[in-house]
Amino acid sequence: MTHAGMAPTGPALAEARSFLFVPANRPDRLPKALASGADAVIIDLEDAIAPPQRDGARSALQPVWASIAAPDRARLVLRINGAGTPWHRADVALARALVADGLAALMLAKAEQARDLAALAQACPGAALLPLVESAEGAAALDALAAAPRVLRLALGDIDLQADLGMACGPEQAELAPLRWAMVLASRRAALAPPIDGVTTARDDAAALTQDTARSRRFGFAAKLCIHPAQIAVVHAAFAPGARECDWARRVLAAAEAAGGGVCVVDGRMVDAPVIALARQTLRRQA
Repeated sequence: MTHAGMAPTGPALAEARSFLFVPANRPDRLPKALASGADAVIIDLEDAIAPPQRDGARSALQPVWASIAAPDRARLVLRINGAGTPWHRADVALARALVADGLAALMLAKAEQARDLAALAQACPGAALLPLVESAEGAAALDALAAAPRVLRLALGDIDLQADLGMACGPEQAELAPLRWAMVLASRRAALAPPIDGVTTARDDAAALTQDTARSRRFGFAAKLCIHPAQIAVVHAAFAPGARECDWARRVLAAAEAAGGGVCVVDGRMVDAPVIALARQTLRRQA
């Protein structure tokens, strides 16, 4: 599934399951991040950098760009500071230059207005856009953000969102269930790729990460933001269907073919067109 305004680099990022953050002021970490197995790497000009260091981070990134191979540039996303911040205009100027030189996509921090995304699309032609929803204003504008030009996927900044709303979510984040559902719905209505879920801050807790990613998958998210290379394999495994699911999907498709596309029964349950579609989706998600 692709958005009508998707950039040429979009399909790889549309299917990415893991997005690994790297601070822009540590470009020496880029080779390791690109070799980590992450589907995509986010070079961060925002929260990973202390405000007084953000101008310097921009300058640190430019000299190393030439050393990044073209195929790797197509896996890179630049997270820029939100519209209205002191750093936004200079971030956009850098983004424009890097997009012209192979950068795949831009993530707009604290995305709240479709007009800001439209302006970014105009300033950086060819870039796919990933609006980061992490405020009350952004949460209230999901449909408009999803329909903005060149938007490929929505992303959830759940930590910032909780702070903005004064929430104190439990480990399961049941309090954010309505927003996750709304993001998946808005994405589907705008024909976007499935959204990207927020980070798991317990970077060394594989059980918590597996649980969080399983929740993402249940809601219809198909990717997750990551803060450490050790999280990548866990995220990929959690998004992949298990052996039993794949076996069920194969048997459903075999039964449907034998029935000539008509209604049939597998494991005592009716199989019709929606079940067949689910079986095909399951097999496409295999690692």
